[in-house]
Amino acid sequence: MTITRCAWVNEDPVYIAYHDEEWGKPLYDDLKLFELLMLEGMQAGLSWYTVLKKRENFREAFDGFDPQKIVLYGEDKIAELMQNEGIIRNWLKVNAVIRNAEAYLQIGREEGSFKEYLWSFIGGTPVVNQWKSRAEVPATTPQSDSMSKALKRKGMKFVGSTICYAFMQSSGMVDDHVLDCFCRTRVTD
Repeated sequence: MTITRCAWVNEDPVYIAYHDEEWGKPLYDDLKLFELLMLEGMQAGLSWYTVLKKRENFREAFDGFDPQKIVLYGEDKIAELMQNEGIIRNWLKVNAVIRNAEAYLQIGREEGSFKEYLWSFIGGTPVVNQWKSRAEVPATTPQSDSMSKALKRKGMKFVGSTICYAFMQSSGMVDDHVLDCFCRTRVTD
């Protein structure tokens, strides 16, 4: 029996598992949402596959993406990160994670929770699209535009609309599994 998946999935078991078990499933944990948004930012200009293969290295290097720890990073920690061959060593992206940790904590204080804040951009309920092919899936939407602008106003970096839409897809805020993908029924049932 042939299993049909979204066309962006390659043959790597890690990528297949990510598609089948994570992508498009609603995520409601503040810290996991923060991690995912930071990883999506690291992906800018690269492929998600590149980031996914390094995800465990990122988790180790950034203290499990704990914002309370990240906001304390100083020059020595940044230098250490810039020498870490297991992650993407882009100075702007590394510093963005630190700045974004500060913004994450601010959002929690002002909005109650990061989760509630992010999910508010789609009204709290996943958007279920009806795409027949990958070609129909947009790179941005009005909701990702709004999320991007709001996060930038809060001081976040590497949160453009395209990154925000990819984040919305991966966190299950948006179901963009194409109609013939075997995950489609599982996600929308």
